[in-house]
Amino acid sequence: MNNTDVVMVRDLRKSYGGRTVVDGLDLDVHAGEIVGLIGANGAGKTTTVECIQGLRRPDSGTLRVFGLDPATQADELRPMIGSQLQDSSLPDRLRVSEAVHLFGSGARGDGDHLLEEFGLAALRRSAFASLSGGERQRLFLVLALLNRPRLVVLDELTQGLDPSARRGVWSAVDRLRHDGVSVLLVTHELDEAEALCDRVVAMRAGRVLDSGTPADLVDRHARNAIVRFTLSESRRESLHLTDLRGVHEVLTDGDRVTIRGDRTSIAYVGEALVRSGSIPVDLAVDVPDLEDALLELLDRSSYEVTHLSN
Repeated sequence: MNNTDVVMVRDLRKSYGGRTVVDGLDLDVHAGEIVGLIGANGAGKTTTVECIQGLRRPDSGTLRVFGLDPATQADELRPMIGSQLQDSSLPDRLRVSEAVHLFGSGARGDGDHLLEEFGLAALRRSAFASLSGGERQRLFLVLALLNRPRLVVLDELTQGLDPSARRGVWSAVDRLRHDGVSVLLVTHELDEAEALCDRVVAMRAGRVLDSGTPADLVDRHARNAIVRFTLSESRRESLHLTDLRGVHEVLTDGDRVTIRGDRTSIAYVGEALVRSGSIPVDLAVDVPDLEDALLELLDRSSYEVTHLSN
């Protein structure tokens, strides 16, 4: 573990009742980095972050957070970690201001500032039971950040938030990175992972399928970009579409054109259209994203598991 490592996990394993949930997982999180865990339900993401926080004891493997073992040194780690977990809850009658005081060790200034930042200032006297799902999510994020932790663990960060609140939370998390805080984010919202994460770790059945920047995973695993437009055969002959760089396939149905290729093909098709003066009014582009990459990874891993077992 070097000086930039916040989390170091090697060969982590965890089972429940004979069912393997985490199966030889390796993971690193560095200082000031946002790392996302993505994958289908049951991939082992939540169990992994629970082991990292010392909430669950792994069956085997090496796990260090700030050089400490969460299984045996959880008390020392607790002040350095803030967490917002998927199944978090509070007593129904506990008021927002009381929760901030309770979790913030009396840090009133930070609490007031965070309540303002996350749009909860007007709800200081409201009981937890009266809050909407989105308001509860924002309150848990406030509680996770109260004591200025060095590592923040967020599980389904923006579940239940409207688009405006979602963007506000994303901005707050992005600022953590600039403050040198590390973030471990568990999410099913892949646009969230693309917007926030320096790296993502794609998981299935407790194992890592691949990891890298969101763009890396898209480049390695996503399907083709697709460009569609309507253009008469006589006008498109001069474009030589099949010869353009990055183009893999050109399909036509009358005047309707569908082009499949890598992401660079979009630029070359556009350049050819502009150069010819033929810019279709119905030009549409489908760009592969992290969701496409993850679906391809999951499909491929399912095929490999089935193939190897036969």
